[in-house]
Amino acid sequence: MLNYRHLYYFWMVAREGGFARAAERLDMAVQTVSAQVRELERALGHQLLRPAGRTVALTDAGRVAFARADDIFRIGNALPQAVREAAGRPVLRLAVGLSDGLSKLAAHALLRPLLGTPDLHLVCHEGEPEALLAELALHHLDLVLAGQPATPLPTFPVDSERIASSPVDWYGPATLVTADARRHFPRVLQTLPVLLPTPHSPLRPLLDRWLDDHGLRPRVAGEFEDSVLMAVFAARGLGVFPASRLGLDGTGPLPGLAPLGACDGVREDIHAIVSRRTRQHPLVRRLLQGSALAP
Repeated sequence: MLNYRHLYYFWMVAREGGFARAAERLDMAVQTVSAQVRELERALGHQLLRPAGRTVALTDAGRVAFARADDIFRIGNALPQAVREAAGRPVLRLAVGLSDGLSKLAAHALLRPLLGTPDLHLVCHEGEPEALLAELALHHLDLVLAGQPATPLPTFPVDSERIASSPVDWYGPATLVTADARRHFPRVLQTLPVLLPTPHSPLRPLLDRWLDDHGLRPRVAGEFEDSVLMAVFAARGLGVFPASRLGLDGTGPLPGLAPLGACDGVREDIHAIVSRRTRQHPLVRRLLQGSALAP
């Protein structure tokens, strides 16, 4: 059985970059710390640290061990607080993964009915869909919101449900969205600087097809993974951009932005991806049962 005290000493040495600094932090003799790390290496059957001048460096095996140790002791450090919270009053934790490129205002609109839950502890992570699904598989997330359904995995069954489908409109700053620009929409996109989601966004091919259908070859002034960041740059005058209508409540994505025109026929879909285990989470059930596709 793994000796976690030995693992902790190794973790400290790797973090501090040497035995002397780790021993000082641990208030122990250098020889004691070194002996414990050597015991861990013998138990695992691989060298984890190698000399690097006056410091030490991780071997390939050491990097793997350090990453796992980092997870172990991060969780361990959070344990006392979690126990105190559980002993005090029940906290309903909901960990949500938001796929890159997904409209954050739309995600907020979908989660808004859950925000009044007493003692809610909401945790939101953003990342690539594959990375978020890995976190879902490890039970670090209860739910992933993405622009496309998940690819089925034989080793980890997941369910994908489309919970929203929202129209998309074009917005821009007042300096670009003039009365004349609105009259000549969408042809005006040929002359205006345009901001778009990056190609890996599920919305991007739909927008490219819409532009092709209208015979438009706009000048792309910027591409963004984050929809809010795209809106910020647009509000500062960089260009006009498309945004999901869901969550806007009749206003633009940010102050200073005005609607330019509707992107007819283009919709942003949002899928809820859950595992069989997390589907039983009470807030996940509420979200799936209460969702209605946007008109």
